[in-house]
Amino acid sequence: MATAQQRPPSRTADAATAAGVDISPRLYNSDLAPTKVRGRSWGAYNVFTLWGNDVHSLGNYAFAMGLFALGMSVWDILIAFAVASGLLFVLLTLSGRMGSRTGVPFPVMSRIAFGVRGSQLPAMVRGAAAIAWFGIQTYLASQVLRTLIKALWPGAAQYDTNAILGLSTLGWISFMFLWVVQVLIVSFGMQAIRRYMAMAAPTVLVTMLALAVWMFVKADASVALDNGHPFTGGPQWLHIFEAAALWVVVYGTFVLNFCDFTRNATSDRSIARGNLIGIPVNMLFFALIAAVLSGAQFRIDGQVITSPTQVVQGIPSTILLALACLALLMLTVAVNLLANFVAPVYTLVSLFPQRLTFRSAGVVSALIGLVILPWNLYDSPVAVTYFLGGLGALLGPVFGIVMADYWLLRRAQIHVPHLYTEDPASTYHYRRGVNPKAVGVFVPAAVISVVIALVPAFSGISGFSWFIGAGLAAAAYWTVSDRTQTFEHVDGESIAVAAE
Repeated sequence: MATAQQRPPSRTADAATAAGVDISPRLYNSDLAPTKVRGRSWGAYNVFTLWGNDVHSLGNYAFAMGLFALGMSVWDILIAFAVASGLLFVLLTLSGRMGSRTGVPFPVMSRIAFGVRGSQLPAMVRGAAAIAWFGIQTYLASQVLRTLIKALWPGAAQYDTNAILGLSTLGWISFMFLWVVQVLIVSFGMQAIRRYMAMAAPTVLVTMLALAVWMFVKADASVALDNGHPFTGGPQWLHIFEAAALWVVVYGTFVLNFCDFTRNATSDRSIARGNLIGIPVNMLFFALIAAVLSGAQFRIDGQVITSPTQVVQGIPSTILLALACLALLMLTVAVNLLANFVAPVYTLVSLFPQRLTFRSAGVVSALIGLVILPWNLYDSPVAVTYFLGGLGALLGPVFGIVMADYWLLRRAQIHVPHLYTEDPASTYHYRRGVNPKAVGVFVPAAVISVVIALVPAFSGISGFSWFIGAGLAAAAYWTVSDRTQTFEHVDGESIAVAAE
């Protein structure tokens, strides 16, 4: 793939002529351009496979099993996930339609509310969180690979006792292998990611179901419904709704940049159908598996587990252990590509559209995820809580502003070519490319959201920080906006590129 400088110089000029506006090369390249409606290939099954992979991540299972460990019963967990999945279905369907209707990725989408220059603020917040989690998820996957290597080659354990920058020799080999695999997949673009998702999703679902059935049989076809100390009364419902809120927060990042994928969707209907099976149905299936794994293990020996890897390590057959580890590796790579790789790639391309392409931005993103030594970040509760928790809390206000601007203020009437011009008279230029109202609303809402998330005095409502930040930002933005404006809808077909 050629670099941005090597592309034909007429590309931007041709787009400007076709659109009738002055398209800026500092805002436009073939990776940021809208996708043509004709030729989009992401159908309902492809949307479903996003969730078929992402929901069943090791981190998500640790979250769900942790609820059982804290005292929530199986029924409490299922109710919490039912509430959360219903809300997520609505939010992600609305977010997904923004992508299919405009054909643009999130950094460009955020130009609508924040301005063609101000959009770098939300894009960098989303990208920074994603890069950190890319490194962490790769590290977690490398732990599974280390287990597999030592199971197949016991002698490898001698290379897992030293430490080089916090990681053993075997740890480095495992991490770098998975790091290279992910970079190679991304280097082939979104089409390669789509195909990988389509292959991985059924493998993951069958594996997790088989693991749950095996544990259920091992526990004599019964599971413990709680850990012996269940919540009751008011605390029970408080924990149910807090767990539901936290589950939505887990997907707060994906809710923002879902358009990175749905810009290639065939229709709004395909998004809704894929989301229906992938979110409410799949998430309840996930919650049931987590409950069975936790309850069965507790029934067997009274042990409270917090990850499927603890179950996998107890598989007596080396062959079955190897197959389970391979499925978990396939799963973690899929989750990382979806949730933590695509977002920073588009962010970097939007920051340097004349220098970076999707492929080169993927390498840069991966390098940053490597040099931060993510295992040290993950092993530090302070870093995870304050750095990553703080970044997560910032995403609520961004979501509130973007959604309020697109759906409530503009009612989906978007002038797509104006997203790529620096003309002062264009719709999204605002004041020198920045919408002061959006930034002015974001800052106080973000401060409130972060304080609620991190300050111990607000621990009782900290799980709702994303919602509070999103609600405050949306209400404030709606209040300060000029609601008497009229908006023109112009599609981006004149400057669009072929979909992947």
